[in-house]
Amino acid sequence: MFFDSHCHLTDERFSAEDTPDAAVARALEAGVVGLVTIGVGPEDAAAALDIAERHAGVWSSAGVHPHDAAGADAAVLERIRELARRPKCVAIGEIGLDYHYDNSPREAQRRVFRQQLELAAELGLPVAIHSREADADTAALLGDAASAGVVGVLHCFSGEARLLEAALAAGWYISFAGVVTFRKYDAQALLRAVPAERLLVETDAPYLAPVPQRGKRNEPAFVPFVAAGVAAIRGEDPAAVGRYTTENARRFYGIVA
Repeated sequence: MFFDSHCHLTDERFSAEDTPDAAVARALEAGVVGLVTIGVGPEDAAAALDIAERHAGVWSSAGVHPHDAAGADAAVLERIRELARRPKCVAIGEIGLDYHYDNSPREAQRRVFRQQLELAAELGLPVAIHSREADADTAALLGDAASAGVVGVLHCFSGEARLLEAALAAGWYISFAGVVTFRKYDAQALLRAVPAERLLVETDAPYLAPVPQRGKRNEPAFVPFVAAGVAAIRGEDPAAVGRYTTENARRFYGIVA
């Protein structure tokens, strides 16, 4: 039993020949009981919601990615609000800060991040956070959000100990992707530090395919390999990791089994 807590089935790499629906079918065959396909912008979030509404075991999110923060005007945020009110949309995300690429000015990123955290508080939804080379600002904003009752997950976690500690202190979750299976992965201590009840697994498909699928386009059917990588580092049974991360994902997203 596995749950892919974060993937992108709307990506163009899921083509007309190999559709998102086919990827969902393969995931079910691989023992994946649920997945959340993430929306990054109004059009993408609408497409993710359409996929979710076609499948019982699929849910979606809606948010503006930090790369696109500069163009997130009031109309964009209102469309995110509309989509987030639909029953199969279970989170605001992928939102956050990216100081590596700086595709949007940092002040715009922080402004849109705050606005979407406020939207999550308004709607009573959790948030899926992207943070890259922005640990200090992310930690400060997640603290404010937690004070407002917002629960979040740091997706595809690659930050430092201070951000991990801030998230755990706020009652947030930490999600790990296929990088945990890579030979050069060097954050085993941080992975082991996450309490079992706060840990999620994800593919971030179509990116970061785990070993032994590395080099291929990633997909939700590969999340058992991520769970196996997590289990190896933590000294746990892969099936047990699958079970408790599935329970955690359902609790985080408010999904009733």
